[in-house]
Amino acid sequence: MSTLTATASVIGEDTFRQLRDFIYEKTGIYVPDNKKYFLENRLSRIIKEKNFRNYEDYLYYLKYSSNKQDIARLFDAVTTNETFFFREPQQFEVLTNNLIPQIVKENSQMGRKDIKIWSAACSTGEEPYTIAMILLEKPELVSIRKEIYASDISESVLMSAKRAMYGGYSVRNIPPQYMAKYFKDSGGIYALSDMVKSIVKFMNINLIEEREVKQLKGMDVVFCRNVLIYFDDKAKKRAVSLIYDVLRPKGYLFVGTSESLHNVTRAFRPVIINKVIAYQKV
Repeated sequence: MSTLTATASVIGEDTFRQLRDFIYEKTGIYVPDNKKYFLENRLSRIIKEKNFRNYEDYLYYLKYSSNKQDIARLFDAVTTNETFFFREPQQFEVLTNNLIPQIVKENSQMGRKDIKIWSAACSTGEEPYTIAMILLEKPELVSIRKEIYASDISESVLMSAKRAMYGGYSVRNIPPQYMAKYFKDSGGIYALSDMVKSIVKFMNINLIEEREVKQLKGMDVVFCRNVLIYFDDKAKKRAVSLIYDVLRPKGYLFVGTSESLHNVTRAFRPVIINKVIAYQKV
């Protein structure tokens, strides 16, 4: 079994900058100078498992490896995946009570009988599945085709999302009627019903890769919450521009309640509904 030496457990300044630049180039995630310890902490396990002598060897391997799984493992290590069902519920209330009726009406006028929603950076699936349950609970949507796309850069969280088995932390905010209808409790592990799972399509999408984002088009609503905070200004603008392109005219974008697009873009008009901001495509 490999052990990491004291010197190998610390990233040298030059290697840190190169690793940071590599991560930024591939993902748009910017690791600031004061988070070197974060990279050391997150990557040390990979160094041990792969028997690399140090971070320099790991970086060299990443740059010249053709194994996509190694890059995916790096993405898994540097992304944060804390989420739960019905997070920031006021946004879901606005979606349910205000936006969906409006979208259905507008789509109907254009001859569309569907609604398309994208959960970008969906992590382990709680957000898109929350949206799916909300749509299933609306009687007026029975005859409407519901298309929910959910994406993340991390293959491991996508696998977890597809399994749709959740612990108590994830489900703690779910209303009782939803729990009773859509979940089966197996000794503290809650399995989501196939009815909900069937309307969510999971995809591996990097938000700054145009070719990957362009797989989607004609979205009515995009949720991109609590992910842009990891991007610098350049990467934020690129991601938001690509999201803009996949939205239908007058489509809506939700970011996290603590986030703002004020200094990022003028291509969206902030619409305030019951103290919730939704950004509408101009």
